[in-house]
Amino acid sequence: MLKNNPVMKKLVETGEERVGKLAQQLLSNEKFVAAVQTLVSRSLAAKGTLDSALRTALSAMNLPSTADLEQLRSKVDDLEKLLASVEGKVDTLVSNASSKKKA
Repeated sequence: MLKNNPVMKKLVETGEERVGKLAQQLLSNEKFVAAVQTLVSRSLAAKGTLDSALRTALSAMNLPSTADLEQLRSKVDDLEKLLASVEGKVDTLVSNASSKKKA
């Protein structure tokens, strides 16, 4: 109901216009862009430090890290594929052996 209201449409258009102008002004401000870039790079550095500290702490407690679990999951997936392959070959051999006995 509000979407079809012409007053609401005009308010939304005006709001979008003003937000667009504000974003354009902010992005053209070199200080703002530099501050955002610094913030992003510091955040990434902090995340890296936190990840490293967490891995060290988990290792000290003899607990697996996310990377360890991913490696384990990958090995289990490989083993499942290998087992499925072996199972298929055994089924084929059993099928061939039973068909030879019947013949």
